[in-house]
Amino acid sequence: MARSNAKKVIIIGAGIGGLSAAVDLAAAGIDVTVLEQAYAPGGKLRQFPSDAGPVDAGPTVLTMRSVFESLFRRAGVTLSEHVTLTPETILARHWWQDGSTLDLHADPAESANAVGDFAGRKAREEFVAFSKSTQRLFEAFNEPVMLSEKPSLYVLARTVMSDARRLLPAMAPISTLAGALSRAFTDPRLRQLFGRYATYVGGSPFASPALLSLIWNVESQGVWRIQGGMLNLAKALEKIATERGANFHYGTAVEQILTENGQVVGVILETGERIEGERIIFNGDPAALSRGLLGSAPRRAVTRKATTPRSLSAYVWAFAAKPSGVNLKHHNVFFGHQQANEFDAIKRGEMPSDPTLYVCAQDRGNGIVQPDKERFEIIMNGAPHQGAAQHSAKEFEQCRTRTFRTLQKMNLNFDVTPDRLSLITPADFAARFPGSDGSLYGRSPHGMMATFKRSTARSRIKGLYLAGGGIHPGAGLPMASLSGQHAAAAIMTDLASTSRSRQTAMLGGTSTASRMMVNGPSQSSGS
Repeated sequence: MARSNAKKVIIIGAGIGGLSAAVDLAAAGIDVTVLEQAYAPGGKLRQFPSDAGPVDAGPTVLTMRSVFESLFRRAGVTLSEHVTLTPETILARHWWQDGSTLDLHADPAESANAVGDFAGRKAREEFVAFSKSTQRLFEAFNEPVMLSEKPSLYVLARTVMSDARRLLPAMAPISTLAGALSRAFTDPRLRQLFGRYATYVGGSPFASPALLSLIWNVESQGVWRIQGGMLNLAKALEKIATERGANFHYGTAVEQILTENGQVVGVILETGERIEGERIIFNGDPAALSRGLLGSAPRRAVTRKATTPRSLSAYVWAFAAKPSGVNLKHHNVFFGHQQANEFDAIKRGEMPSDPTLYVCAQDRGNGIVQPDKERFEIIMNGAPHQGAAQHSAKEFEQCRTRTFRTLQKMNLNFDVTPDRLSLITPADFAARFPGSDGSLYGRSPHGMMATFKRSTARSRIKGLYLAGGGIHPGAGLPMASLSGQHAAAAIMTDLASTSRSRQTAMLGGTSTASRMMVNGPSQSSGS
């Protein structure tokens, strides 16, 4: 007799990884139940209310559009049917404390010319060479690493050796990103600009591998703005999954993942309710499992090296105000005086006194008519959280001073100063995402082998799969989505394998089915 829960999947967490898995699985006709402790989908995609409307307070950049187009297409729809995307012709505007500015453009030729105008002919030549190098890296690593459920060192080595003359110098395998950039660019401002890309995955350019330079190529392929805010991507994925039969339960926290004989058998909610199922996707920081936050059994699901050391956290402001001074674009970066100062402070566990600040002017960009009061998200890198459960008044004042005094020195002013409710700190992230220490990207990307130390879709416990920014292929919206897609693909492969095994067993006269399981009804809100 077939097991009643063999084609049922429980997904813990409705972040982008869990939502992407839900879409693929539901589109394949699999019974999907999503349990989310928050009251809306999105995970780190969040919005804060303001006088000017909802303000994004999480990821602000959509890249690698093809990742989402493929996901939507497999569900029988198109991305443009559900989400309105606007490409930014200016990828970002960059500001330095000496008063210089540089725009990088979606058009590569315009970027090269802008760099030449900014720093001279030699800098333009260096930029063109750097862009070609990062393109080679992306093309070489995209399929065998990012698009692969479980990257193979053997396959990667074979890929590199097939074009070693060009790829090895671009990889700079024994160099940090900062070291490689010091050789790629004469102008220290360009080193600082491209070193910033290490923070996209939660690392320092002084400790992250040179390979992360390929992030520039990812961004140069296009940056899109989502109409209505980034959260609309999560809402669209939820809608598609729901229309294909997935069930979402919000305000529903999972207290324990249950196992029997090394196989998952279900979950227990905080309410005490038990939901049975033989396949579970955990869309959260894998450190929560290894620390026993979902019971003792899942502690062995991941190795310690898959969760430590921890990545960067952040201080995030989300507010509405009227700006004055400089002419902002949608994406803006205001650089600190010395890049090393910022990361030295973070390494000591301190708030940077010389920070680089990312400013997302959410009411600026192609085709937008600016309102009188605009919405802003400002991000300052921070250390993983240690200490009190909530940020203190002293920490708030320190962060407010360092953020807005830095911007004022660079001629960006606001007519109001945000209050405490407008700030999210590493402590807040730690409280919202259990086991994370406030690290927004899971494991740190530091070290050449960091990519291969992350957990992959299949955990070390049968029936327990993993998704999220802390899982391979890593942080960022497209990477988190790919992790969920990998988890869904692994489940479908395993279901097909199990089905073939059962057919063989029945022909031989022996049933391999285990006991029947009964799925209790959910009492959570929204059911």
